Amino acid sequence: MTIDVEARFILDVQAALPGIRLLTEPADTEGYRFDETPYLTPGRPLGVAFPRSTADVQAIARLASQHRVPLVPRGAGSGLSGGAIAVEGGLTVVLTGMDSILEIDVENLCAVVQPGVINADLGRAAAGQALFYAPDPASFEWCTIGGNLAENSGGLRCVKYGVTRDAVLGLEVVLADGAVIRTGGKNVKDVLGYDLSHLFIGSEGTLGIITEATLRLLPLPPPKLTLLAFFASVRQAGEAVADITRQGVIPVTLELMDGFTIRAVDAALRLGLDSDAGAMLMVESDAGGEAAAAELDRVAQACQRAGATSVTRAQDPQEADWLREARRKAHWSLEQAGVARMDDVGVPRSHVPQMLA
Repeated sequence: MTIDVEARFILDVQAALPGIRLLTEPADTEGYRFDETPYLTPGRPLGVAFPRSTADVQAIARLASQHRVPLVPRGAGSGLSGGAIAVEGGLTVVLTGMDSILEIDVENLCAVVQPGVINADLGRAAAGQALFYAPDPASFEWCTIGGNLAENSGGLRCVKYGVTRDAVLGLEVVLADGAVIRTGGKNVKDVLGYDLSHLFIGSEGTLGIITEATLRLLPLPPPKLTLLAFFASVRQAGEAVADITRQGVIPVTLELMDGFTIRAVDAALRLGLDSDAGAMLMVESDAGGEAAAAELDRVAQACQRAGATSVTRAQDPQEADWLREARRKAHWSLEQAGVARMDDVGVPRSHVPQMLA
């Protein structure tokens, strides 16, 4: 691509969308080259655009297609897989300005949102109607729904409620040529035709730019009960996870930290965790009342069979919140400890002990 073509593209975007915020100076675009991935080298974009509507995104896509300029959709930049890093000679499209919760539909148990909505803001809006949005990535206080859709994000509650894909009923997507398509909708049962919604989820913006999503909400569950178990080794903790699954218990949260992470978190947050332990499991049940207590009894027995050195339960909601915060701040705590590279891995539950060995 020559300089003339690059300049023409930027001028065409400015002419088509005179009111749009468009950054082109390297000093201004630098902060939008990276996400939270620590080991990838991003390119240098031609610019960074901030659309405010689906029509804005359409215009950008049409011009990018005509000039053969790659587009990189971006939310809050919280991802760890490089999905939002800039492409050399491309245009980064930041969707945080499209941040409206368009509807909380109590009768149909769903929400209609734009991609820039913060995950936690949707959760709070749903809770105000006694409803519940399940996906809760560790960065839920600042990551966006659009980014969650692009990455198929999970979260602490994914063991029971699934990942972002499981919460999607429908999408509005702008394709590469600027055309807009709608997939799915508010129907609980929608079996006609191809399931295009799931095609776009997790595609990191390579197939289109999501500009609206219809998301499944659930009735707000009862308050959670929280259990903490410490082990001498991660393999023992993995054996406990496998045993919990064999018992037929599906906790709302099932999180493991190894000894290094425990010490990093405790050094950063000073929660009084067992820093001599080789591993820790945090398990939560939202079954409610006696059912939740019974689930955690079975979990405690599984942990003890696996050789847990201690098993305790949170005494009150504040203590449970502290323990959840420990897990959510694990990545940040490891960064403070100087860890340079982290990865996500996925294995069947039955293979967790071998993976951790």
